[in-house]
Amino acid sequence: MKKVAILGAGPTGLGAAYRMREIGYDSWNIYEKNNYVGGLSASFRDKQGFTWDVGGHILFSNNDRFNRLVDNLLRDEVLTFKRESWIWLRDSFIKYPFQNNFHTHPDKELVFECVSGLFENLNKKGTYKNFEEWICHFFGEGIARYFMIPYNNKVWACPLSRIDYNWIAERVSIIDINRILKNIISLRDDSEWGPNNTFQYPLFGGTGGFFHKFLPYTRGRLCLNKNAVRINSERKEVVFEDGEKTSYDVLISTIPLTELLDKMEDKPEWLGMSAEELLWSGGYMVGIGIQKPCPSNKNWMYFPENGSPFYRVTYLSNYSPNMAPKGEFFSFLAETSYSRFKTVSKETIIEETILGLINSKLLKEEDRSLIVSTFLIDVPHSFPIPFIGRDNAIKNVQSFLSEREIYSRGRFGGWKYEVGNMDHSVMQGMEIVNRILFNEKETIYKI
Repeated sequence: MKKVAILGAGPTGLGAAYRMREIGYDSWNIYEKNNYVGGLSASFRDKQGFTWDVGGHILFSNNDRFNRLVDNLLRDEVLTFKRESWIWLRDSFIKYPFQNNFHTHPDKELVFECVSGLFENLNKKGTYKNFEEWICHFFGEGIARYFMIPYNNKVWACPLSRIDYNWIAERVSIIDINRILKNIISLRDDSEWGPNNTFQYPLFGGTGGFFHKFLPYTRGRLCLNKNAVRINSERKEVVFEDGEKTSYDVLISTIPLTELLDKMEDKPEWLGMSAEELLWSGGYMVGIGIQKPCPSNKNWMYFPENGSPFYRVTYLSNYSPNMAPKGEFFSFLAETSYSRFKTVSKETIIEETILGLINSKLLKEEDRSLIVSTFLIDVPHSFPIPFIGRDNAIKNVQSFLSEREIYSRGRFGGWKYEVGNMDHSVMQGMEIVNRILFNEKETIYKI
């Protein structure tokens, strides 16, 4: 029986643990550097009684196995929503997605530019080399200028000319010109696109509450406060910060791929060069808790313009009545990206966020006195950037690792944003166990 070691108790590591417990496999342990589980999907409750997620997470999937898992773990402790997502642009909110709803914006010059750009590009032939060129080719100058380019610049914190476009199918709504024309003629909102049009959310504990449901399946196998500092693939040994060691036959790593390679004592020099090619962005998650009734039924909102540092704001307290203290309270969660291409001050981001909320008319200046809680968590790894050349770089690294029975999976373990949602990540953990133990082919993560 192979001894399996799992690094990281985020969605992928917990998915792997669940699968091994499910099939009755007993030779494994999971090691987490923090004193909590959930990774990028963890949640925290502050002293004021607000619960904060590490990002704007929701539960949705087209994977039946994951949906059954949600049903099994949460049972009746889950809420279902029809999406209410909006875009703030030029002092007005319009419904998401932008390309289906720009015609509802009161600025008719904006509407004209978006329509004319679409028709100019309708039969336009040409090639594109990167994400920025792809946006301009498919959406036209108007949609690109007003929303797609500025919004994506905020999200990725990376020049769009350095980002590939081959990941797009799962993430970006492609233009349906007939649908858009019908919307314009009938003057209707159209917000039905997308797999998350209907979504779920845990009744208790935020998204972290979902991952706490995995804990019974890790009993006796979960080791917290275990930060791996050295890995020797020849000896098949992991050394932890506290001096303890563990041996393994197979290693499942869910920590960022760059960190995994940094910890490897016996990697060849060329492998380090491959790791240096990887690009990513971090993020500041800022929570603002306010003592007054929530003024809106919106879920989340997108912000492409420069009047705010954040690219997305969620009315987090609208997801569950247990996300804010009892009584007249509500909460915002705002997300701002940073990277080596774009610096953001940690010292000022809370104040900048409050100013952005005021500029976007989500708060008034006089509401400052009603702010009863602020939350800030720095997420050094937020978005794995699908940069040009990524697939080759990952293939080289993953081939080297798998030859040594090391399997790096998850949002940053696999470094594929397009399969980096919570459902993808959990399923990557389950599928890599099936591959290791039963030689089954993976369907989510493909190299």
